[in-house]
Amino acid sequence: MDRDYLESVKTALAPYGPDGSGSHVDDSVAILCYLLHTTAESRRETQPLVTRSGSILTWTGRLDNRGDLIHRFSDSLTANSTDLDIVAAAYESEKTGSFGILLGDWTLSVWNPHTSSLILAKDSIGPGHLYYAFGDSHVTWSTVLDPLILCERKCFPLCEEYVAGWFSLFPAAHVTPYVGISSVPASSFVLLRPGKREIHKYWDFDPFKRIRYQKDEEYEEHFRALFAEAVRRRLRTDSPVVAELSGGTDSSSIVCVADELIRRGGASTPRLDTLSYYIDSEPTWNEKPYFTRIEQQRGRTGCHIDASEQRFLDFGTNGAHFAATPASCTGHDDVARRTAACLRSRQNRVMLSGIGGDEFLGGVPTPLPELENLLVTAQLGQLAQQLRAWALTKRRPWFHLLFETLREFWPPDLPPVPEYKRPLPWLNRSFVRRNRDALLGYERRLNLFGPPPSFQENLVTLASLQRQLSCAVLSSEPPYEKRYPYLDRTLLEFIFAIPREQLVRPGQRRSLMRRALAGLVPEEILNRKRKAYVARSPALFVSSECSCLVEKTNHMLSCELGIVDRDALAAVLNRAGAGLPVPAVAILRTFLIDIWLERLLRRNVVAQWMPVLKGAEEIKAQVHFGFGFLG
Repeated sequence: MDRDYLESVKTALAPYGPDGSGSHVDDSVAILCYLLHTTAESRRETQPLVTRSGSILTWTGRLDNRGDLIHRFSDSLTANSTDLDIVAAAYESEKTGSFGILLGDWTLSVWNPHTSSLILAKDSIGPGHLYYAFGDSHVTWSTVLDPLILCERKCFPLCEEYVAGWFSLFPAAHVTPYVGISSVPASSFVLLRPGKREIHKYWDFDPFKRIRYQKDEEYEEHFRALFAEAVRRRLRTDSPVVAELSGGTDSSSIVCVADELIRRGGASTPRLDTLSYYIDSEPTWNEKPYFTRIEQQRGRTGCHIDASEQRFLDFGTNGAHFAATPASCTGHDDVARRTAACLRSRQNRVMLSGIGGDEFLGGVPTPLPELENLLVTAQLGQLAQQLRAWALTKRRPWFHLLFETLREFWPPDLPPVPEYKRPLPWLNRSFVRRNRDALLGYERRLNLFGPPPSFQENLVTLASLQRQLSCAVLSSEPPYEKRYPYLDRTLLEFIFAIPREQLVRPGQRRSLMRRALAGLVPEEILNRKRKAYVARSPALFVSSECSCLVEKTNHMLSCELGIVDRDALAAVLNRAGAGLPVPAVAILRTFLIDIWLERLLRRNVVAQWMPVLKGAEEIKAQVHFGFGFLG
């Protein structure tokens, strides 16, 4: 092992692990682990862990079914066993077959010195990161992307598919910006052996699972129990928890349920804090009355941060930090600094997020999944009835809804393509042609003869959220762990298995959630209008800075690389300057990507543009016998 290389890796990882480190180093193998303790049990873990068979495990995460697993492997475990002890016992007994029974958010690496093989695995939902890369004579892996790039002391070709994915919001979850570096997919493990790489999916949702009750009350009771359990699992920590409280139904419900659990002694956390952002200048985003209503109910005021001063773009050289992804170029303004100061002052190591609630519980009141189900099962009478009911609610002709229902079974690029799904008009045509799948958001038509369309839609939504989470930046200032109650696997299995009409009904979005949480969450929160809003700030910024942005187009690296058509982008910016409506957020993302590309060049970590390669799946894995590891 190159000792200088290991020292540079330690420097890169240390900010993410303030609670010490562990290592296993010999002539050809090095495994480094920096620790962030978020549970009482984790403080007793020793990593890397050597099992009875000689395998070496490193682990990040939280086990949600500790009791069940301790009972299952009771011959080698006790109630005081750490999560890592439980994982080791499960792996020793069932090898890769154990991954599907490990509930929670986790990533795992297993090095087997006897077979010179490495297994990298991620939990079934996959909010965490686990990257791996192949060198000429070694393989490296890490939960942090930066050291895989900076410590290699070489240039990487950029992956064009990743860049294209950012123009459709987010790239595929297994792709990284760098050719040769991949991310382990959710519900999967990667097996690396000399000269060979295999990717296996070890678990998936059951498309044939059905939950049917006679009464609405039974669905409500079941949901309440599962949602409370999803929150309780994420309150398992010995440090104070902070919950993002936006004033919307999702975040407010998490806080109210968490408070009830803490009041009853059903949670281990010593305290629940809240963190809220507001922008008084946005007329359609007046959230203060809503999150202060929750604060009044709980008798505690949270941390309030004015987000109106958030910077949209930073064209300066304020880039001492390395930006491994476009998302890393943001979050370095006063809003981010005040957020960090709030977390430090309250010693928060766990943050709860409401991501997933809007998407899975009917926050977007679309009838399409239900109509699609009725269509494929030939329930034509009920289909006609629901079309009429939804047409009245939506105030649209019923045949428009029927057309949209049928449209979901067509190929996504078959005309007419809705305007909001089309690639941005200022992207270079050849770039669009090469990356159409990524630019369309990896959309797939529904399978007429497959699982229920609502189930297929749920998987599409989950994949979209996984792409979003794969782009999230791991915090080191301060380090903390983000948890997502609405992405609890058990809760999602229930949501995917119940009738769609339980979640959304004509004129009743979030029907099940509202019914189940009535009396616990304030009525004005449960019954408020949808929190979707149109922010003026991006449009005002683009309009006011139009001339500056037009000038920037003359020096855009993305234009030189054939990604953006300079004249087309300038024309759209001039429309903004004239006061005409333009896709302001998409314009800002375009300039953000260009800022990121320029910073990569300044760092000298990218070698060339790769318009042919479409991600790591096309790179042939070359793994040789001399291994070097980064955990």
